[in-house]
Amino acid sequence: MPDVDDIDQQVLRLLREDGRRTFSEMAELIGLSVAAVKRRVDRLRQIGVITGFTVQIDYAKLGWGIEAFTELRYPGTTPVSEIVRTATDVTEVQAVYTIAGDPDALIHVRVRDLGHLQQVIDRLRRAGDVTGTKTLLVLGSWSREARDPRIR
Repeated sequence: MPDVDDIDQQVLRLLREDGRRTFSEMAELIGLSVAAVKRRVDRLRQIGVITGFTVQIDYAKLGWGIEAFTELRYPGTTPVSEIVRTATDVTEVQAVYTIAGDPDALIHVRVRDLGHLQQVIDRLRRAGDVTGTKTLLVLGSWSREARDPRIR
């Protein structure tokens, strides 16, 4: 496990809140020099704690406001790589989680409307060796991503 101290935790928290935050702003908030903050960010990237910088998108404003999770079931002999391939070939799929037990995979999809969702589910059902599906619509969400308790 990488050695991450309290100041590193502060840097991570500030970047999690705003990945475009400047070294200068972080230095002022933490009480370090700009160079010290840059060294810490560089080190956190080098040791793999920071794996990248992303943007958060309001998909509803782009016309893709419906989210759902679809459970996929496969025959017991289906390789995990086939399960992942089945879902990643569908552009509306946001994430694939292969899981132990029943179901075999949980697929996060984002679509324009319910008709579009039906089309996506139909494509998933026809792909590979899918033996069953169950879809759950997302009514709202909350994520620990912005407030990870390990990052103070």
